Amino acid sequence: QVQLVESGGGLVQAGDSLRLSCAASGRTFSSVAMGWFRQAPGKEREFVAAIRWRDGRTYYADSVKGRFTISRDNNKNTGYLQMNSLKPEDTAVYYCAADPSGAYYEAALYHSWGQGTQVTVSS
Repeated sequence: QVQLVESGGGLVQAGDSLRLSCAASGRTFSSVAMGWFRQAPGKEREFVAAIRWRDGRTYYADSVKGRFTISRDNNKNTGYLQMNSLKPEDTAVYYCAADPSGAYYEAALYHSWGQGTQVTVSS
């Protein structure tokens, strides 16, 4: 299993930007894809974005399309989530995940998870 460590969360105002990072370590990173999910208090964990590691193809939830950009650096085994035009409803703990065994938007199908990083957007 690969270890994932997120960083880059924080407290920002509506309209600001943040970039989250997810560094993979522990073994040669061979995951098919990396995904970002978020979980707000009292809500289920939801899909945000995913990137297919081989060719960089990206997938986004409708709620973040046009505002968030997922990317990866193959040499560093690191994924990124650039979040622009943040809204209060983006407030959540953000998790990166790897080693999916199926659809990239299904949290239950990922086998490796980071510890999460808090993103708080004030109005």
